Amino acid sequence: MKTISGSLLVVDDDRHILEAMADYLRSLGHRTKTAQSCQQAMERMGEFPFQVVICDVNLPDKDGFHLLEWAVDACPDTSVIMLTGYGTIKSAVEAIRVGAFDYLTKPVIDDELNLAIQRALGQRAIVDENKSLRKQLNERFGLSNIIGHDYKMQKMFDLIESVADTRATVMILGESGTGKTITARSIHQLSTRCDQPFVEVACGALPDTLLESELFGHVAGAFTGATHDKIGKFLQANGGTIFLDEIATASPSLQVKLLRVLQDREFEPVGGTETHHVDVRLLLATNEDLEEAVRQGRFRQDLFYRINVISLTQPPLRERIGDIPLLVDHYLEEMNERNGKHVREFDDATISLMQRYRWPGNVRELVNVVERAVVLSKNEVISIEDLPESLRRDDPTRNTFQIPGNSGGLKTALVAPERQIILNALESNGWNRQKSAAALGINRTTLYKKMKKYEISFEHQLLHS
Repeated sequence: MKTISGSLLVVDDDRHILEAMADYLRSLGHRTKTAQSCQQAMERMGEFPFQVVICDVNLPDKDGFHLLEWAVDACPDTSVIMLTGYGTIKSAVEAIRVGAFDYLTKPVIDDELNLAIQRALGQRAIVDENKSLRKQLNERFGLSNIIGHDYKMQKMFDLIESVADTRATVMILGESGTGKTITARSIHQLSTRCDQPFVEVACGALPDTLLESELFGHVAGAFTGATHDKIGKFLQANGGTIFLDEIATASPSLQVKLLRVLQDREFEPVGGTETHHVDVRLLLATNEDLEEAVRQGRFRQDLFYRINVISLTQPPLRERIGDIPLLVDHYLEEMNERNGKHVREFDDATISLMQRYRWPGNVRELVNVVERAVVLSKNEVISIEDLPESLRRDDPTRNTFQIPGNSGGLKTALVAPERQIILNALESNGWNRQKSAAALGINRTTLYKKMKKYEISFEHQLLHS
């Protein structure tokens, strides 16, 4: 067994036993401190986060059980090993019940003590590793990974936090590329199921015959090629979360099975008769209008009502252009690290062009544009020339600058695009003037003047929309 060194505190009122035990533990490579009373031990533990405490039950001020109870509350990451010269089954059970890691009887055999300490340190290492992994998961899939200050995104964040730690089925709506999978991951990560499986199924990527087997599994001989039993995604997700993307593509027969799973949390595998019961949290996503699909008879009405408990809409990127600089900065850092590059920033003109673009592929398209620019650029600053031709060609202001001989000049040519950019910023920020001005890089007074100049008002837009 690999020996693990750790920080230990030995607590015993017998000075000779205390020093002998401490010397032995130091010889094994442990950083070891000592205490001769409960009060002294608590003071030591308050000063330093020991990994393991070896404590005698009999102490001069208060007994070891008092220290154990205090440690469980005050130092929950510290493992406590209890020692006594009067070992009984009853006291051992009580020590473990209160929270002791182990219970040894005096006189303690060296190898027995060393084994108990190694087990405690090994468990601590596993706990620390799990915490590290949890931190990495939170960084990758937590709510902070969804970038956005736009008011529509803030409303979405509030809804995610409200529903995450419930069992409610959540329907995530939005165009392709808006980040529905990241949102589903965040909901799972914020829930009490975060330690359990998160299973994603892209329903549109598989034909109906294979999709049913993928979700519910099958038994050997259920169909040609089914040579052995297969566990489906619902069983794999048991205790955790299953995310069904592109749910609108599900066939009528599959919709019936899904309805039963939602209602009764049970199903049979394809070709089988054994009924499986599962505890799963269901998240779904679609970029289609399911209400219209119901009206057309392509989607079951009863299933629609069952899955449409809570709906959450991911806004398209063109409706939150104020978030584009944030997204660009975030993915610029990621792509620099991924590709070993040192691009510093996108210049202001490039960001402005990206805010005028319609982004049919949404955030997914923006990520690709940023990576392409980072990989191909030979400069520290990304300029318009580093963007794809398709993005530059679709600039709504491009043709405006071709001033014919009888035009009103440059100022007239700039009126339409400037008015549209201001409107986009206002709509992205819920018509909040302060946030819109900040997104545009101008002060609020300048924004008011331009709104007056271009006859922009919320009421006017409602009247003409």
